[in-house]
Amino acid sequence: MLTHSLLCLSYAAEKSLDELKGIRAANEAQLAAELSQKVNFVNPFVIACGTRNAKFTGIAIVCLARLILVTALPRSKLSPVLEALREATSAGLDVQLKILQALPSLLQNYSREIQGDLLVTALNICFILQTTKNGIVNNTSAATLQQLVTTVFEKVAVEDKSAADGAFVGEAPTGDGNVQLRTASMDAYRIFKDICLMTENQRPEYLRFTGLPQTFGLELIESVLSQHAIIFTKSHHPEQAHILRTRVMPFVIKALSGKPNFAVSVRLVRILYTLLKKHLEILPSEGGEALSALTQLLDQDTASWRRALCMEVFRGIFSEPPLLRRIFAFYDSREGEKDILKNLTATFVRVSTEKPTVIGLGHQSTIPAANPYANLGASSDQAMLEASGVAGIISGSVSEGHNTGISSQWSTVRVACIDQLDKTEPPPIPESYLYALTLSCITSLSEGLAKFVLPLTVPPDSRSRKRNAKYLETGRESPGPAEGDDTSAPKLTVERTATLSTLERSGSFKKNPVPLNPLAIKDHPLHAEVKVCAAIIDECWPAILATCSTFLYAALDSEYYHGLVRAFQKFAHVAGLLHLKTPRDAFLTTLGKAAVPPNVFTACLNAGSSKPVVTSPVTETPNSILGNARGLLSVDNLVTPVGAAGERQRQASMEANTIPQTLNTRNLLCLRALLNLGIALGPTLSSSWSIVLETLQQADFVLFTTGKAPGRTPITGKGPDPKAESEAASLLANFNTEIRAVETAASRLFESTVDFPNESFVEVVDAICSLLDQQAETASEPSSRPPSSPSLTPPTQGLRTPTGQHRRLVNISSITTTGPSQEDLFTLAKIGEVATINIERLLSYPPDVSGWTRMTAELVNTLSSVYMPAQIRGHAADILVQLILDAAKAVGGLDDETRSRVQLRLLEALRNSLLPLQMEDRAASVANHATDVDIHKIILEGLKSLLDDCGDALLSGWEITFEVIGSIFIPRRFGNGGVRDSGSQSLLLTTRSSKLIRSAFNSLQLICSDFLASLPKSCFLILVDTLYKFCSQDDDLNIALTTVTFFWVLSDYLSGRNKLLPITDGLVEDPDGVSLVEKASHAEDASSDAALWMLLLLRLTTVATDERLDLRNSAIHTLLRIFDAYGERLGPEAWSVCIKSVIFKLLSSIEKELETVGKPEIEEKIRHDWHDTAVVVLNGISGLLANYLDVLTVHPTFNSYWQQLLGHFATLLDFQVLEISTATFKALTQILSQSQISTKRNFNKTTIDLAWELWSRVVPVSKSGNLGKTTDNQNCLLAYVAALRDVYRLIQVDLTVDRIRRMLTLLREVMQVATPGAYVADIDTVTPLQGQVLDVIKMLRTDLPGASSALISQTSEFISLAFLEKYDISNQRSTQKRTYVAMSKASMSVLQSLIVTHASDVNIYSDGAFLTALRALSKPIVLKYSFPIITKSDQPWRQSTISSLAILEATLPQLHKLDVSRSNLQDIWEVIVSIANGITNADCDAPPDRVSIAEDQDFDIASFLKLRELIVPSLGAEVIADKTRKVFAENLFRMSIIHTPAPAESSLIYGNNGGDVSGLSALYKPRRGRTIDPPAARREKMCYVCLDELFALVANHDDASMPRITVQPPTPAFPPPSISSAANIPFASPHSLYVRLARTTAPYLIIRAALTLRSYIADQPLRGRMPQPLSQRQELGRILERLVDLRSEPDAIPDTPNVESESRKHLLRLYPLLVSATKVAGTSGDEEVQGLLIRALGAVGSELGL
Repeated sequence: MLTHSLLCLSYAAEKSLDELKGIRAANEAQLAAELSQKVNFVNPFVIACGTRNAKFTGIAIVCLARLILVTALPRSKLSPVLEALREATSAGLDVQLKILQALPSLLQNYSREIQGDLLVTALNICFILQTTKNGIVNNTSAATLQQLVTTVFEKVAVEDKSAADGAFVGEAPTGDGNVQLRTASMDAYRIFKDICLMTENQRPEYLRFTGLPQTFGLELIESVLSQHAIIFTKSHHPEQAHILRTRVMPFVIKALSGKPNFAVSVRLVRILYTLLKKHLEILPSEGGEALSALTQLLDQDTASWRRALCMEVFRGIFSEPPLLRRIFAFYDSREGEKDILKNLTATFVRVSTEKPTVIGLGHQSTIPAANPYANLGASSDQAMLEASGVAGIISGSVSEGHNTGISSQWSTVRVACIDQLDKTEPPPIPESYLYALTLSCITSLSEGLAKFVLPLTVPPDSRSRKRNAKYLETGRESPGPAEGDDTSAPKLTVERTATLSTLERSGSFKKNPVPLNPLAIKDHPLHAEVKVCAAIIDECWPAILATCSTFLYAALDSEYYHGLVRAFQKFAHVAGLLHLKTPRDAFLTTLGKAAVPPNVFTACLNAGSSKPVVTSPVTETPNSILGNARGLLSVDNLVTPVGAAGERQRQASMEANTIPQTLNTRNLLCLRALLNLGIALGPTLSSSWSIVLETLQQADFVLFTTGKAPGRTPITGKGPDPKAESEAASLLANFNTEIRAVETAASRLFESTVDFPNESFVEVVDAICSLLDQQAETASEPSSRPPSSPSLTPPTQGLRTPTGQHRRLVNISSITTTGPSQEDLFTLAKIGEVATINIERLLSYPPDVSGWTRMTAELVNTLSSVYMPAQIRGHAADILVQLILDAAKAVGGLDDETRSRVQLRLLEALRNSLLPLQMEDRAASVANHATDVDIHKIILEGLKSLLDDCGDALLSGWEITFEVIGSIFIPRRFGNGGVRDSGSQSLLLTTRSSKLIRSAFNSLQLICSDFLASLPKSCFLILVDTLYKFCSQDDDLNIALTTVTFFWVLSDYLSGRNKLLPITDGLVEDPDGVSLVEKASHAEDASSDAALWMLLLLRLTTVATDERLDLRNSAIHTLLRIFDAYGERLGPEAWSVCIKSVIFKLLSSIEKELETVGKPEIEEKIRHDWHDTAVVVLNGISGLLANYLDVLTVHPTFNSYWQQLLGHFATLLDFQVLEISTATFKALTQILSQSQISTKRNFNKTTIDLAWELWSRVVPVSKSGNLGKTTDNQNCLLAYVAALRDVYRLIQVDLTVDRIRRMLTLLREVMQVATPGAYVADIDTVTPLQGQVLDVIKMLRTDLPGASSALISQTSEFISLAFLEKYDISNQRSTQKRTYVAMSKASMSVLQSLIVTHASDVNIYSDGAFLTALRALSKPIVLKYSFPIITKSDQPWRQSTISSLAILEATLPQLHKLDVSRSNLQDIWEVIVSIANGITNADCDAPPDRVSIAEDQDFDIASFLKLRELIVPSLGAEVIADKTRKVFAENLFRMSIIHTPAPAESSLIYGNNGGDVSGLSALYKPRRGRTIDPPAARREKMCYVCLDELFALVANHDDASMPRITVQPPTPAFPPPSISSAANIPFASPHSLYVRLARTTAPYLIIRAALTLRSYIADQPLRGRMPQPLSQRQELGRILERLVDLRSEPDAIPDTPNVESESRKHLLRLYPLLVSATKVAGTSGDEEVQGLLIRALGAVGSELGL
């Protein structure tokens, strides 16, 4: 048979190959089309699959898969192909995977043909492969099967869209009979039914396969139900719905009741959830049975994972509000049906309370705690989501060994149980997971109700307005606290509300009616749904409330607690909007108890009753209720328990002493939710307002009693939990933030009343006033009240402490109020707020309708009663003032007549309210006086606010305004004691209380700042008198200082009204200004403004003599500022009057005070204060006179004023106070700097000489008494030097050398006496003082005889300051900061400029100035690296080198032209040689940091070469001393030493005989060799330069090529002078100059060469044939080459005995060493050195004629 099969396969393959060769297709698509027509083409592949040969089968399957993919199979061959694929399923892994890969393509490409039996065959292939034991094939076949089944149902969807195209092929049963089905529908029906049968372990009817795993069958069912839900609807395919009703749903319910394993349960539950969510309509009875079964499992099952599965289903149901409403409508709302939702919520109640220890149930909400015995390292990563803080006691014991409470840290699972399809065993379920799911269901239920109902309550005409205005962030549509409802949003709301005008805030109450009740809109399309929502609330609210209440006192983390409060809030909100009063009030009451727990309230009540009864004046702050009417819940607002308070006290009476007396953040969160509910439901609350207001009142009472002290939120459990501790700490830290959020919510609550209709608003007013009425009887019986005592201690700073304590005494039977009523204060605050917000309502409607009558009656009775506590009266005054202010704003748009009448009435009301307080027969007790002062202050603050709001529109009542302001002063006549001199004041002005000054002054400040233009002219004299009163009072210095500035404001206003004030000599008749008062009082007189202005100045002058420093300085500033501002309008005569009456009088008084305080018994502080005042006066007067100098100089009396002014300056300088001296010289500078060309005619020689004499008197110093401490005189000396500039500008025309010398002397003294100054370093930058001194030196004239020499000498001295021998850097750096380095460098440039400019001036050479300059410049060059200070820029020695070269280049050519003495020339050349030696020399042993020796070497080489060009051969002149040349040559010799010599040779170089030629004989003697190779010098290049210079100086120079030069040394760079200019000067040949230089240098050259040869002779034999070190070899080679090449000066070296030689005498002197070196070179084999030595010996032989 196998042979026959192979033959058939071979034959079929040949036939197919022939067919393939006959195809002429151009592309793959055409090829596939033609192949699909070749019926027999696939025969070999089909046969190969049947051979069961692995190789043939594999090839065949690949080919078939390719043909299927490109649609190349003949459609008639699909059945054999599928059969072949089925037979190939027994092949290997690759073949099986290829089959599975081909099946989806087969169904997709041949969808029309694959139906019926072919489809069954394809599915059977997958079923067969799923039974294999290979996991890859098994999983792949399962996925493929699921894909195929999905494709079948997709074909149904396609068929339904084109239903008319197909014919019916069969029928299927339904609940209403059989239905006809088309092909795809029939296939889907059969396949789905067989899958259900196989899942139930029954035989399929159509599929030829059994043994389908139940889990996989369930997965297939779920996949079909979820992806093709519409196919299972009754309207589309009733046959499929019939399967769901008859097979799927019964099987699922039955299987669940049998408690299957986890894997099956998960899939069953998922199918059930899908059916409930998508097919509840077609499964009404089955769905109810399934929901009941789930509820029963949840309630009775013991397996935690099974209960978790049920709860996860319920969580999904509750998260879909439409589904939840359908469930309620199908079952709970129909008679005869089961109460599904009601029973489920009841089950929630039982579930929430079954294990109290797990959720940490106690007396209040706590923070969950982790198992102390478990490793919970990851807990620290959880985020804090809430802020809280108050401790409490948790009832019930918590067992050890498990987590306690509900937390997102351990109460959730990473993957829900219902989603864990890959698990066969149940995962570990957290013990609190079930409770977390319950909370989630409750939250989802509330969210769903709110999202559906809330949008339906907004009136149609106001939706767009609300959407645009965003009146409240959490308004009626969302009562909050929402996610992220933090304090930022309340702050924004408060700030916005505070800025709204009354009209904006109160103008909407007519337009915004009560929110709609959706139940009342019966014609709405969603009315039926709304009724369902109402029925859900009405039926389920007890269970929901019980469940929420349980969790409200459990241990929840911040996230869960926040969600729970939101659920509470939304249930209550929806119930309220639907007018379901009972559930609404129940939820409101529960929230109220959670906001203020009864035990906390009772404990605070008892604590408050034990406090002593103390009263004190009301202390008002800017954050008071009146100042910010929206800060409702503040510590000023006092609370009393009314209504439910007694019940709460009884409930918690046994725990009052054990529970902490504080609220925590969670209590505040509940309170905020309650307040937001009040905002949202306000117009509908009616009598339920009492719940909200009483809770707010009690919370305010608790916060008052505890002083807003935050407590720590309790943590459940016993063991330590860092996570819980961290959360508790975070909540504690954010307690104040939540307090502010609650205050904002309370504020918004009362602001929302602006939208209420009048009827609803009156209900609110009645509820508020009813709180006050409860205390009315107590307040009306003063005889029963114990007398109050004054407060002995001031209020605590920071958190305001109310001025009175609770009037509570706790006895056995009742609680009686005996002191200031906290409740009254709270109620008054709310009355005031509501009235302010609704001011337009109150003014627009009749008083009975708007609520005005009751509110004003309460306020008037409270304010006028002398028996009321101080706090109550104060708050009543606050509210009265606020009402007046709001009324004034509200009438702003009325006509002038009406507005004027109302304004006058308001001001009279303020004044009349003060009249009883000013009565002489007023009760004089301390307590009453303190209360009167507080009331007085409130009225004054009200006046200020009234002016602030309406001052610009105030038409009448200004005299009353000043009367109210002046009511704080009491004119009383006292004895002489304690009365300070106040000018013309005969009465002592005292104030009623220092507390009133600020309040009264605020109004005065406002008038002077903004409303001067509104004042009638008759009020200005009153204003000046009032200003002087406030300046003279001693209670508040700051107010006195501020009042001074109003003199300026008033002066500016008066000057603005008049172009020119008529100020004449006759205007001021007396120094006290009595006549000015009389003239100013006549407002109609033309001179009244001038008299008023002068009176103002005289008042200021009086204040300028005040004993208080700040006040007198401020008065001086203001006085001078007035002059400065109005000076342009003052004529010369007016200026004369002002200077005589004010300026000089002021200076004289200052001098007198300085003389007084200069006595030793005066305190240093007082003396220093008067010094400051003198500085202020000098600065002000100088600026004033400088600015108006042109005007002053026009007047003929200017010269006398100038002389007096300088006299005052000299007097002030004599005090020797640095600050005063500084100000004096600055004043002189400022005045002189303003002298323009047009005014110079007034500065005659006498005037200028006075200025010079003032400056040149002496350098300003401090008194000897001040030397004990270090004083910084930099500023003073800067001012002194700066003054010289302007003095010099005036005297430079008549300048003399003596004055220049005086200037330089004083400037040098300035440099000497200057202190280092704080934090001033002068290394890289000159100090300001040094810079000023140098600038002055640059500025001075040098054309005067002797001036240039003086300047050069002084500048040289400045250079030397940094390099003085006595200046020890190590000591100076620790004692002072002056180094003069920057000064020295800057002076070098100045010196260079001076000398180069005056190089031809013989005086600078003859008087030693030039020599001094060179010596100064040589110091840094010689020091070089020995100078320890390093600058950031060029070092001082570099700058000195540059300047020296520039100076020498300019001056050396001039020396032969000028008559300079021989001694001066010798001294000059000695310094020049010192400079040259300094350039070549450098101490490289320890150079400072940041020094580049290589760069410095290059710089020095360039400088030396340039200097050599200037001084050679002039250095060989006869006038120059031989020792000078010897020093130069000796330095070259020493600096040419490249390697450190042997110790035996050091004496030849550095000893006394080092320069003697006879020392050469010692060098002929051999020394001991050494094996140490010394390193080369660090400035090796400089050494070679010096070595080359030695050879150059000894070399012979041709006389014929050199010009004749003078004996005196010019530079070779310049030609010799003409015969006419130097006829009397002898000339010398250049050769003679070179001879002198060569004669001096030759010995050093010979010794230098001998040292190198001798070292080679001694050291090289020790090396053997090892080569000489490279540097030594280079040195030896360089010397030998130069010796051979050198033609020495014949006269430079004495002749050798018996030998005649001209230019090779140096070789003859070295001949013995050359011979010895030649031997050494021959021995060591050094051919190169030997060659050089042979050349040298050859040169000697040539010289000898050999």
